[in-house]
Amino acid sequence: MTLRLLQHRAADGTRSVIAARGDTAAFVPGVDSVRALANRAIAAGTDLAGAVAACGVGATVDIAAELAAGRLLAPIDHADPAHLFMTGTGLTHLGSAEGRDKMHREAAAAEKQTDSMRIFLEGVAGGKPAAGQVGSQPEWFYKGNGHGLIGPGAALTSPAFAKDGGEEPELAGIYLIGDDGTPFRLGVCLANEFSDHVTERHNYLWLAHSKLRQAALGPELLVGPLPAQIQGSSRIHRDGAVLWEKPFLSGEENMSHSFANLEAHHFKYDVFRQPGDVHVHFFGTATLSFSEGITTQVGDEFEIEAAPFTLPLRNALAQASAQAVTVKAL
Repeated sequence: MTLRLLQHRAADGTRSVIAARGDTAAFVPGVDSVRALANRAIAAGTDLAGAVAACGVGATVDIAAELAAGRLLAPIDHADPAHLFMTGTGLTHLGSAEGRDKMHREAAAAEKQTDSMRIFLEGVAGGKPAAGQVGSQPEWFYKGNGHGLIGPGAALTSPAFAKDGGEEPELAGIYLIGDDGTPFRLGVCLANEFSDHVTERHNYLWLAHSKLRQAALGPELLVGPLPAQIQGSSRIHRDGAVLWEKPFLSGEENMSHSFANLEAHHFKYDVFRQPGDVHVHFFGTATLSFSEGITTQVGDEFEIEAAPFTLPLRNALAQASAQAVTVKAL
């Protein structure tokens, strides 16, 4: 059965790691974070499953109850949030060009192919290269650092100046950089790569602005081979009722790029291979409520779920108060 790792924080602040397989979950003795467990695995020359086995088995735990009680954290973090990078790639899924192209179409002449469609078609043609070959370069964006990463149940908070706060249901790859600069993939999580689609639609060159927002990770880190097929659902709840719902697909069978190609084009940069850093890399989506005319509002709850993850990711939409920022000369 597939191993899933979770991070837990008790009422007294004590942190623990939980290992789950199927319907069974237990605390992992002797480690207080997934990052610490991964460092043990790297040092021992084993994998995460081997590191869990070496720690032994602790008390069993009901992870659904712990999620409901608010005691499950995002399954990765860093003691210094500045050493956690959030980045992502877009136009990576076989249905993803449609929604993005709708947003950008008016910015270009009708007879001219948009930049979005061009980069999507380049991915379809060359996003899954043969071993040893260099594939098409995907769209890439920087999203922020660990200060913007939240876990299940926490509010996704838009800045006061945001024009929109919209969900993006996807998978996120989780990586730790080893002492020699090797990127180690720990696994994948469910994610809500929260974005400002109104700002992006105004001008596609504002994509960089639209992505500088928080992001949420589901409670479970799925360890082992990357999934070829993910089928899930994305929902928005408002006032206790489902406002919008749509299936979403991910995994390489539904993507125009391979995971390996997306990873290669991220980690080819030296700055992303600094020892000890953590990377959360969002792999993209083809499902957006915004592209179907939905306007979210404060208090809406986003819900994302997909097998083989057993727990959903739920986050309510909030908006920060306006704040004045003054630059002082020294």
